[in-house]
Amino acid sequence: MAARLARPHVLDPYAGVDPCSTCEARALSVCSAIPDADLARLSSIAAVTEVAAGQGFIDEGEPATCFFNVTAGTAKLFKLLPDGRRQITGFVGPGQFLGLAVSDTYAFSAEAIEHVRYCRFPRAALRTVLDDFPQMGKLLLEVASNELVAAQEQMLLLGRKTSRERLASFLLAQSRQGMPCGHSRQRFRLPMTRVDIADYLGLTIETVSRTLTRLRAEGLIDIVSQSGLVISDPSGLEDVAGGLR
Repeated sequence: MAARLARPHVLDPYAGVDPCSTCEARALSVCSAIPDADLARLSSIAAVTEVAAGQGFIDEGEPATCFFNVTAGTAKLFKLLPDGRRQITGFVGPGQFLGLAVSDTYAFSAEAIEHVRYCRFPRAALRTVLDDFPQMGKLLLEVASNELVAAQEQMLLLGRKTSRERLASFLLAQSRQGMPCGHSRQRFRLPMTRVDIADYLGLTIETVSRTLTRLRAEGLIDIVSQSGLVISDPSGLEDVAGGLR
């Protein structure tokens, strides 16, 4: 199981200010469906919480009593096999909503890669809010649909793509994190370790490192720091991801 904080650090940094009205991730999340005038109602049911890097905040198989909205930092989602082996199934950042369980228990675990802040909403309380703000419910349905598409993409990535195509697809996906649909960044951070990337892509860390070096030598990317990366040739990297190069 993921390591957990014995006492999650629940914040009150706003001292009388509505936390939802000052949240920088609001525009990226389903909370954007709540009108400004009604944000106090949403913030009244939210517990703003922090976890340190390496700490878990969702455990697979535990009762799914809450929803989680990441507002800062990056976390990894993973599943554990009975023998303890781990498969990372995704990475999430600001604006991403977690906990849309199809059963009474969580289907995955979540662990902070770096310092993470999130809002925790009790499921019953949030359902009451959704009754009054159906647009938020529609956005949650979009989230569930996007998760299905992402799962299908992951099956394609692991089942049919080469290691080079997998890594190119991953880098392109990370460049689009937190961006409006159809937009991406050329320069962005990869806060996860090479081990995490290898786990997610079903590769060895040696293959990940070797492939990054090759993509850099071809002028497709530039590695500017341990966690900083630039896509120097977006169309070229797209061709690699699609098996055209």
